[in-house]
Amino acid sequence: MRSRTLTGGLAAIAMMSLPLLGGQAVAAEPETARQAAPAARVLTYDASGAAEFRSAVDRGAAVWNESVDAVELRAAASGQRADIRVLADNGWPRAVPAGLGKGTVYIGRQAVNQGHHTVRISSHELGHILGLPDRKPGPCSSLMSGSSAGTGCTNAYPNAAERAEVEGNFAGSRGEAPAALLAAALRD
Repeated sequence: MRSRTLTGGLAAIAMMSLPLLGGQAVAAEPETARQAAPAARVLTYDASGAAEFRSAVDRGAAVWNESVDAVELRAAASGQRADIRVLADNGWPRAVPAGLGKGTVYIGRQAVNQGHHTVRISSHELGHILGLPDRKPGPCSSLMSGSSAGTGCTNAYPNAAERAEVEGNFAGSRGEAPAALLAAALRD
């Protein structure tokens, strides 16, 4: 989202400034525009079953949208079949990927009751759906270190390596994630 927003904003400023400078506005070639800012793969999520964690799920999706350009998470419209279903339950948080960008996330109350941060849980579990495995034990600066960072960790943002991995997962292929990656991401 960062470069798409920046590119669009700069283009708008340039177009508005040209008449003031006596220049003439010329529309960009469609192919050139696509190369400069490739369209993100849009994944929809349904948080209607997330109960009290719905706002944490929305914030976790926003974290990913702020962090990467190749994929965008959007709340599904009413009645729309979502790529990602998010549910609340009394167990431990987990993700069950069904392919790259598809699956079910469970925001488990057990971790929340132990003091883990709800937005970090949401971002972490969405990270599994985006193709990232657990990286435990790990520091708080690693989103995919999950609960091993401790209850005091509130970092909900992926680090540079995690962002790069998601960018790579979605940059060229619209296909399924490798089976080994899916198996590694099944549980927190």
